Amino acid sequence: MCYDSNARPPEPPKTNGHAHGEDIVLTAKDGTQFAAYIARPSNPTGAQVIIYPDIRGLHQFYKELALRLAETGIRALAIDYFGRTAGLSARDDSFEYMPHVQQTKVDTLFADATAACNYLRADGNTGPIFIVGFCFGGSLSLMTGREDFGQKGVIAFYAGLSRVFPGASGSVLDLAKDIHYPVLGLFGGADAHIPVSDVQKLDETLKQTGVEHEVLAYDGAPHSFFDRRSTEFAEASSDAWTRVLNFITTHSK
Repeated sequence: MCYDSNARPPEPPKTNGHAHGEDIVLTAKDGTQFAAYIARPSNPTGAQVIIYPDIRGLHQFYKELALRLAETGIRALAIDYFGRTAGLSARDDSFEYMPHVQQTKVDTLFADATAACNYLRADGNTGPIFIVGFCFGGSLSLMTGREDFGQKGVIAFYAGLSRVFPGASGSVLDLAKDIHYPVLGLFGGADAHIPVSDVQKLDETLKQTGVEHEVLAYDGAPHSFFDRRSTEFAEASSDAWTRVLNFITTHSK
């Protein structure tokens, strides 16, 4: 599990107004309805983000993250993964997520991502879209970098690089050679689940392909360090926020 129910994202280094969020329901092309949460900024910059949650799906941490992003001026949409198998029920501590994780497939995950993109582009909205994912979602974010959803870049927090999504032809690391959008990869240097050697190999692979990227492991930081409660890693969290916002600003131009 990446974040428990008490986890909350750190405050961003700067804000640009207020935000309003609400729960919504999106529909994929196969008719599946799934839960999502949209946060709208009072002073939009034009940039937009789709948030891929961790293995637990759309729980409170990611709704809070959408609000924090919107407070910087970025419209943010967090999505759930389990509409096909768990419906629209809440993703709280009572939700047994693993049986549903095991039923996910890369093509239906991408179908839901497409529905999220379509929602953000409704009413003629042409603002640039970025993908931000955490853990399971970080892995999916890198996989999305191989697809053409019209995104401007992908951001992955502690992406499991050995993960193989059902329906994919290899692990995230195996397929990283096919990524063709800019990448920001943020990892914990002391993450017990993701070897630093894998992070280094991701960096080397992206160098070889020539795709624009920045891959960074914070010394001593564990998995899920980006948490308001992790005060000992506040500096890493602050730096991560700055890099995320700079990445979005730079690639929005």
